[in-house]
Amino acid sequence: MSEITSVRAREILNSRGDPTLEVEVATASGHRARAAVPSGPVSGERGARELRDGDPARFCGQGVLSAVATVEGELAAVLVGRDPSNQPGNDRAMIRADGTEDRSRLGVNAILGCSVALARVAAGESSVPLYRHMGGDLATVLPVPFFNLLDSGLHAEDASRVHEFMIAPVGVATFADALRAGSEIHHALGAELRDRNVPTVEGRTGGFVLEAARNRDAIDLLLTAITRAGYRPAEDVALALNPAGSGSLHEGRYVVDGQGQTLSPDQMIAYWAELADAYPIIVLEDAMSQRDWPGWATLTRRLGDRLEVAGDDIFMSNSRIVARAALQGIANSMLITPSQIGTLTETFATIGLARRAGYHVFVSHCARETTDDFIADLAVATRAGRLISGAPVHGERLAKYNRLLDIERELGADAAYAGHEYRL
Repeated sequence: MSEITSVRAREILNSRGDPTLEVEVATASGHRARAAVPSGPVSGERGARELRDGDPARFCGQGVLSAVATVEGELAAVLVGRDPSNQPGNDRAMIRADGTEDRSRLGVNAILGCSVALARVAAGESSVPLYRHMGGDLATVLPVPFFNLLDSGLHAEDASRVHEFMIAPVGVATFADALRAGSEIHHALGAELRDRNVPTVEGRTGGFVLEAARNRDAIDLLLTAITRAGYRPAEDVALALNPAGSGSLHEGRYVVDGQGQTLSPDQMIAYWAELADAYPIIVLEDAMSQRDWPGWATLTRRLGDRLEVAGDDIFMSNSRIVARAALQGIANSMLITPSQIGTLTETFATIGLARRAGYHVFVSHCARETTDDFIADLAVATRAGRLISGAPVHGERLAKYNRLLDIERELGADAAYAGHEYRL
């Protein structure tokens, strides 16, 4: 494989109109590949850190010209002349150059952009699809898409309500069928809201935001939309909730459902159990605060044998945290977001550790996305079986879903849809 000849970068805008980074790697054979990095503030306490300019005269201090300079300076000096197919070696070289635990010196945005672009250019050099380059012959499983159709909680600037109400088409045959179901239910939900004269705005990842809707009301509305679109709740389409529990814990008590009511951790867990009894919920993501490890352990014991107790903020895709949490019986599923880690090598290592510890794995988007479709290939390459990428609207979300349509078509008869993993 020909050597890397140049590493370039530029400042682009993400889905919220804020700056982020795009990296391009070129090789001596003439292959070029780009990677755009999703970006935004780290919601958890342990994630990798971006490099931003801090110049208030540009983009309110959020510019990434310093990250551009890092890519074209220090990181290019590390990578030029190397074999792009040596992903572990290249990633380790960048990690050594950074020298920090949280990638804060060179920036996770700079390092991840290089890491993904390297994988893409190596796949091009080998004339294989990216998912096959990363996952080999076993990369044949299309993930269940978890569509966020209703926003509340943090998306609606009120951390006392569930953050995201999602649907998961688990009872359909193919990914294409799942995407169709997501689109049809999204349209049915919009029609139902219009029929009820309910004022809405659109959330940041494409779901409808309902002002002052209680959790049960929002769930009932989703079930109505599922039925209206011609699907069967529980059999064709299940539900997932992301309460974003870290934002609702105050002085040891959880604020719930926008009513000013506070609950102890045990009462909060009982509340989630009541919802799980009443509705076809297959995933609870971040149901407890990242600071409430005893609550997480109790929730997992209470509900872990009947649904996926998934962690995002508590893990931040950090392998050391995964190992410690597994020993304490915390969660049985976790979100993997490469921008929380820094390199593809570390991403794959974390996924491997999580699986050995018994965790299911979700490949997840970021709130501040780009039209880069890399996580679609990553989900197939890792056989994750689960993808979170927002509602089936907006270019930055649809890029991932449409890429999965392409992959499913390429795989043909070898393609398998992961919906069979969920049966209520």
